Amino acid sequence: MRAALDRFQRRHLVRMLALSEELCRVAEGFAAQGIAFAAFKGATLAAGVYGDLTAREYNDIDVVVPEQRMDAAEEVLAGLGYRGVHGDRPFRRAFFAYQRQFAFLREGLDTTLDLHWAFCGSHLPFPLAPADLWPALVPVQIGRCQIPTAAPLHLALLLAGHGTKESWRSLGWVNDFAMLVQRHPELDWAEVHRLAADHGCGNAVLLGCLMAEGLLGVAVPSPLVGKIEASARMRARAASLMAHLREGQPLPEKLADLSDIDLCDSRRDRLKAVLRLAVTRTAGDYEAMRLPQPLWGAYRVMRPFRLAAKALGHLARSASRARQ
Repeated sequence: MRAALDRFQRRHLVRMLALSEELCRVAEGFAAQGIAFAAFKGATLAAGVYGDLTAREYNDIDVVVPEQRMDAAEEVLAGLGYRGVHGDRPFRRAFFAYQRQFAFLREGLDTTLDLHWAFCGSHLPFPLAPADLWPALVPVQIGRCQIPTAAPLHLALLLAGHGTKESWRSLGWVNDFAMLVQRHPELDWAEVHRLAADHGCGNAVLLGCLMAEGLLGVAVPSPLVGKIEASARMRARAASLMAHLREGQPLPEKLADLSDIDLCDSRRDRLKAVLRLAVTRTAGDYEAMRLPQPLWGAYRVMRPFRLAAKALGHLARSASRARQ
């Protein structure tokens, strides 16, 4: 077992060094073209919060640029040998733009680079808006480069939002949030919650705190204790998510299918998110019926009918299983 752990540690170290070197290449490419950017998660989270580049595992590179510089950023990546994972630019813009990120690959690099201009799908709110991020970036030393990343207050919002969007299905994401709570006792958690609530996502911060406390024993910041005690819904949601991680219990169906809806504090926002997604064309629509590019606009009209047929089929199968 010791030998296996040593081998893993060597492979992990080499991989982290390779990803860090690649992040520096991308950063230098953006800087040469005057493109503002920030890295988040990945190497900057490991170095900035954990204090060691190899102290956490990560599998990709995440960078965010202003939306108006996306085309320029894509050109830089193409010059560095990257290609889009999901087809050419028109296809990505038509069927993946709602995700507000595009994935890129480079031959010889065993990972993807996710280029963001926001932190969640266009149908959802999020605790952190990109416009709030840019004035308060902080540098983290990664190899030979100073890489800009989110300030601790904004990182708290980003980690809480990301974990909630993904139903906290990874203990690593819980640990990231818990480490931030422990390493930055100076954070004004009342302000963190207020900023998230201003975007309609205050519960994401409460849920992150509940997960960190319930799974890792990290105390809830005192300004948030009363809010958590007053939220039976968040306590119940945290209990369900923790049971999933501890015991492998399946998530409730609505969480498995629409987990990112948890970002919405209000029922009204949840309904708006569902309705927006219902009229947003996706790659699934294209796979269901491959139309030529001049007809791609028709997917916006066809999608609600396709989803309705899919939902009716699901209900029919459920009713059949119940009869059996």
